[in-house]
Amino acid sequence: MDKIIIRGGRRLSGSIPVSGAKNSALTLLPCALLTEEPLTLRNLPRLADVDGFQHLLNQFGVSTSIAGTRPEDFGRVMTLQATRLTSTTAPYELVRKMRASILVLGPLLGRAGEATVSLPGGCAIGNRPIDLHLKALEAFGAQIELAAGYVRAVAPDGGLPGGTYTFPVVSVGATENALMAAVLAKGTCRLHNAAREPEIVDLCNLLVAMGGQIEGIGTSDLTIHGVNRLHGATYQVMPDRIEAGSYACAAAITGGEVELRGARMNEMDATVAALREAGVFVEDRPSGLFVAAQGPLRPVTLSTAPYPGFATDMQAQLMALLTRAEGTSVLTETIFENRYMHVPELTRMGARIETKGRTAIVHGVAGLNGAEVMATDLRASMSLVIAGLAAEGVTTVHRLYHLDRGYERLEEKFALLGADIERVGSD
Repeated sequence: MDKIIIRGGRRLSGSIPVSGAKNSALTLLPCALLTEEPLTLRNLPRLADVDGFQHLLNQFGVSTSIAGTRPEDFGRVMTLQATRLTSTTAPYELVRKMRASILVLGPLLGRAGEATVSLPGGCAIGNRPIDLHLKALEAFGAQIELAAGYVRAVAPDGGLPGGTYTFPVVSVGATENALMAAVLAKGTCRLHNAAREPEIVDLCNLLVAMGGQIEGIGTSDLTIHGVNRLHGATYQVMPDRIEAGSYACAAAITGGEVELRGARMNEMDATVAALREAGVFVEDRPSGLFVAAQGPLRPVTLSTAPYPGFATDMQAQLMALLTRAEGTSVLTETIFENRYMHVPELTRMGARIETKGRTAIVHGVAGLNGAEVMATDLRASMSLVIAGLAAEGVTTVHRLYHLDRGYERLEEKFALLGADIERVGSD
């Protein structure tokens, strides 16, 4: 198994492109199931999760082809076509490694009128039930059955009649699944207290480009008027706001300055606000986002929250940055109950962090030391890389498969910024 070796202490400087958003790509890919015509996605990141989702779609008879790209290019163009669905079952062996696999449930139900999907896996960051996915689909008229680790959903008379569902709590995945099921419904579907993340907007924009009729895009109240069929489209995946925020933290902790080409300030307001509170200079430019260290780092107090609040997917990276702040920071995780597994690893590097339930108290230290550390989930992995870039000595990060799920060719991008970082095979 590969590992990353970082020789810390180098100031990051330069310009890198922001890849297509992982969390958007994994929502746009299953839209290929909604039409028999080709769907072409541009700026699709080269990630293990994208490859995994591609294999899952192949299971349903979706053909996939990748346009010729140079090895040094980031991103790629993929065309998917589901001329005829050969299956409506997503088996355990393909679904178990990736929670996003549950997002085939809605489009299969919408187009084929039925779907059988194994309960999903993914990062071990806490309990993430799919009950809201199922309740929304039931509200639209689906008949749901759970048996032997699988979800079976059936639309009466071959199509969902429509209905209204109000989410008791905001759920990104459930909103996405409900949207994809609703676009081909026989009637009108309404969602209240729906998620508003930029990735939801990206999904809505693609569905509209394919002929869907959606009102309220960007708000928490969505109205979807079902149509008889969707057509193909060519669509560009939005830039990854979490990747951009991650590299911004890396630039700041090393005292550097980095241009993040393609990053969109208006999709990163909470992250930018947190960075500025920590004393980091952030400027919106026509080419993207410019981030620069600006004197000593300051402590921050904040809580994660659904968009437009501070994203839980940025909590670990910000924590790594705040280990070097002059003072005590307080971070509260409100989304997942088990998202502090990176804390013991950061502590191995000299960080001073206490956890009390869902709150982490980060006491800034004068310096970090390189160490052997173990990645526990996707965003925790990046926090260890960020800490390693600022640490004195050598940091070795194990279990790279977590990083490969969500960061496109990470070591190459950091090398472009001047980091001393390499991927090596384990002994």
